[in-house]
Amino acid sequence: MTTLVFGHKSPDTDSTGSPILWAWYLNEIKGVEAKPVLLGEPNTEAAFMLDRWALDKPAIISDVDGGQACVVVDTNNPAELPAGINAADVQEIIDHHKLAGGLETRAPINITIRPLACTATIMLDMIGNDYNRLPDAIKGAALTCILSDTLEFRSPTTTDHDRAVAEKLAADLGISIPDYAAEMFAAKSDVSSFSDAELIRMDSKEYAVSNTKFRVSVLETTAPATVLDRKDSLMETMVQVAKEDGVDQVLLFVVDILNEEATLLVPNDLVKTVAEKSFDARPEGDTVVLPGIMSRKKQIIPNLSV
Repeated sequence: MTTLVFGHKSPDTDSTGSPILWAWYLNEIKGVEAKPVLLGEPNTEAAFMLDRWALDKPAIISDVDGGQACVVVDTNNPAELPAGINAADVQEIIDHHKLAGGLETRAPINITIRPLACTATIMLDMIGNDYNRLPDAIKGAALTCILSDTLEFRSPTTTDHDRAVAEKLAADLGISIPDYAAEMFAAKSDVSSFSDAELIRMDSKEYAVSNTKFRVSVLETTAPATVLDRKDSLMETMVQVAKEDGVDQVLLFVVDILNEEATLLVPNDLVKTVAEKSFDARPEGDTVVLPGIMSRKKQIIPNLSV
């Protein structure tokens, strides 16, 4: 049976590139037949990565069959995985997020969760001396993942090790990190073809605070005005998305990569309260700027209060 390797729903660059990296390792080094797949359409930056490194876009799946061998990467949260995940044969988990709980496995498995900014960094450590066998395209995917998750080392999740691994990859590939990151972020910032609902769901995770369920959406961009110009329609659509997705409220953070700040849309009193209690902010209109807020994982989710 072919082992499927996949990350979370609404795949970003790391959840697109890391399955490709680990499936290569299983096939070429471990002799295990493996295939990367996605749990949705990749975002624009991930699509750029696939095109830039001439990598095939993995197939998109909606669920997994009972007994299907799989490796889960870049998440360990059942809410971000196929509905049938606990009936599948999960063989390994590789991740850099906090332990969520709720996954069931058929037997003891290897679980690697490390406090690094990117799953690809962890994988390259695990690959060890076989790093030298990586094709340039796979190295390019890994570099893209690390620069994406660290926002070119601006994110507070960045570690010295993530930076060192990225710099080694860039040196091996003969790539300037600032120039390449600028290309990546330009691709990420081009959201003109996406509907409001697609933007809201593009990079989002469900999270509950007390009895309130949120969809926490983050849009990372070098051109925040192109998103904020749509704030009225986005706030209308947030109501629809919340209803369709079974959450109480959508929280939408527009992260300005270059100015290292986030703008939170404030459509109602609930979000105003969240801004005040979570970030000590005082919204006076339908947006509030949060200086220094860059990371959902490290700065947004841990601080959410209602």
